[in-house]
Amino acid sequence: MTAYPHLLQPLPLGHVTLKNRVLMGSMHTGLEERGDWNRVAEFYATRARGGVGLMVTGGMAPNPECGVFPGAAGLYSAQDIANHRTVTDRVHDAGGLIAMQILHAGRYAYGKDCVSASAIKSPISPFVPRALDEEGIEKQIADIATAATRAREAGYDGVEVMGSEGYFLNQFLVTHVNRRTDRWGGSDENRMRLPIEVVRRVRQAVGPDFILIYRISLIDLIPDGQTWEQIATLARAIETAGATILNSGIGWHEARVPTIATSVPRAAFTDLTARLRTEVTIPVIASNRINTPEVAEGILSAGKADMVSMARPFLADPEFVAKAASGRAREIAPCIACNQACLDHTFSGKLTSCLVNPRACHEVELDYPATETPKAIAVVGAGPAGMMASIVAAKRGHLVTLFEAGAQVGGQLNLARRVPGKEEFHGLVDWFATMLTVSGVDVRLNTRADVEALRGFDEVVIATGVTPRDPGIPGQQRALGYVDVFNGAPVGPRVAVIGAGGIGFDVSEFLVHAGESPTEHPALWRAEWGVGDPATSAGGLAEPDPSAPARQVWLLQRKAEKPGRHLGKTTGWIHRAALAAKGVRMIGGVTYDRIAEDGLHVTRDGVPEVIPVDSVILAAGQVPERGLADQLLAVGVTPHVIGGADVAAELDAKRAIDQAARLAATL
Repeated sequence: MTAYPHLLQPLPLGHVTLKNRVLMGSMHTGLEERGDWNRVAEFYATRARGGVGLMVTGGMAPNPECGVFPGAAGLYSAQDIANHRTVTDRVHDAGGLIAMQILHAGRYAYGKDCVSASAIKSPISPFVPRALDEEGIEKQIADIATAATRAREAGYDGVEVMGSEGYFLNQFLVTHVNRRTDRWGGSDENRMRLPIEVVRRVRQAVGPDFILIYRISLIDLIPDGQTWEQIATLARAIETAGATILNSGIGWHEARVPTIATSVPRAAFTDLTARLRTEVTIPVIASNRINTPEVAEGILSAGKADMVSMARPFLADPEFVAKAASGRAREIAPCIACNQACLDHTFSGKLTSCLVNPRACHEVELDYPATETPKAIAVVGAGPAGMMASIVAAKRGHLVTLFEAGAQVGGQLNLARRVPGKEEFHGLVDWFATMLTVSGVDVRLNTRADVEALRGFDEVVIATGVTPRDPGIPGQQRALGYVDVFNGAPVGPRVAVIGAGGIGFDVSEFLVHAGESPTEHPALWRAEWGVGDPATSAGGLAEPDPSAPARQVWLLQRKAEKPGRHLGKTTGWIHRAALAAKGVRMIGGVTYDRIAEDGLHVTRDGVPEVIPVDSVILAAGQVPERGLADQLLAVGVTPHVIGGADVAAELDAKRAIDQAARLAATL
């Protein structure tokens, strides 16, 4: 008897039956552009072996002008088809099914040859698209249909036509972009003509025994977006045109509402998928912020969808389905929706990976082979680096002892999980604790290791983390450290936070909230961000109505630049917008003169002023905690130093975990 009967139930699609209700959603990893097709094949085959019902590739361009960037992957030649056949053969040998996403970026294409419905530049690209004429539109339709034909020839089991997220087909649907007056613009019928014709022509090109997924935007989250009536009408027409399944798309890339970041409630948009399900007779797929088998099972058992799409959870753990099916759900490495190694990498032109699973997209070059010479290994510090090094080393067969001075594992993750919007870190710490047990690591809490305790080990790994940097401000004895604040130290109603890096933003977020976190309360989250109902407001936008801040906060930094500039590429804007909505004053170019009874004395632009605060919090960076490492070196023991103890600058768990895994793979 499975705990997830709906999730693991087969889904018949006529000519083929999926073995479960789990779709690995499309992700652009950057693997295809590197030309190592063995590596691409192994990425997908690893997930196929993990039991997922159906996978969708990253977006493949049907022609050069529509790629998300110059040189983006596509199927243009016989060699391309042969390359992709390497992938599909490997997936099929692993018992999986795979569909290729056809992605026409339209005005989102980062190149001067981009095209769209009208010559209206997007806010996320510097290029003005060329408005297509009748002949140009026909070329795009034909190229998409040809791409589908090539996908079939390459061995794919289906295609997904990308019609959401503000890409090409979505651009034709809304007056926000489509200002045409010909048969491709103006009326609802005319604006829907292109996606319907694309689906019809794709079905005609590939025949009946081929999966055709259409990714439909259920809420655009932009001005002049679609109404629910328009969305439902389009869905019915897409079904008639030949789609096998409808997949939920949520929000445009240019929308100023977060849709997949960690602060977004789990399954936040599934009510829209449930509504779509009543409009059509073909299966519909729920997506966005579904990251555990419990959440997925709940969606399916409630009748909100026929299938669930999870993309990044399969970066975090390719064995997601297999572990759920075998009663090992607690061992599933959780996607915390941090974006740090996936989307941030993608939009920076780097190869995608995963904070909690450094092997993601590195399956060929990073492995954890069983050791032939087991060693006794001591790891000092149970933060993310120490825990990951311990788990990987123990998994390989080493005898690992993990020393932790505190009463619990987690290190600074235990601070992060207290921040409203970062509740996913609870699951990450729980997973680490589970895997330490499963891996057989000897965890010694409340134990401060010293040189004597570490004698006799074959290898010593120092992961003692960081300590707060001393900013050297006169009067700072009046201030609180950020650790004190997270641990419950009383803070006044008016607060200055010194340091506007990631910790400064987290502290500020912690201080402006009172009561239930919006991430745990979807209605409150929707009010904060102005998410409405497309049935009553076009695009699903409403007037934001954030709750009053719990405190008045000034967030300050010495650098004369915009605070938060160096936060995550795809999440920094969310943090800045969230604090701005709470009235936080974010100020750069500040010289700290002194902390006094009447507040924080600073100088800005050569002018001294007093910020009248009751509390000052120091969050001005960290320095490595290397004391034990230096003591070991002094007695002739050379330890491995990782994580914050190695380099504290711009510290993040992504780098610490990756470094730890790579070290443990070689010990």
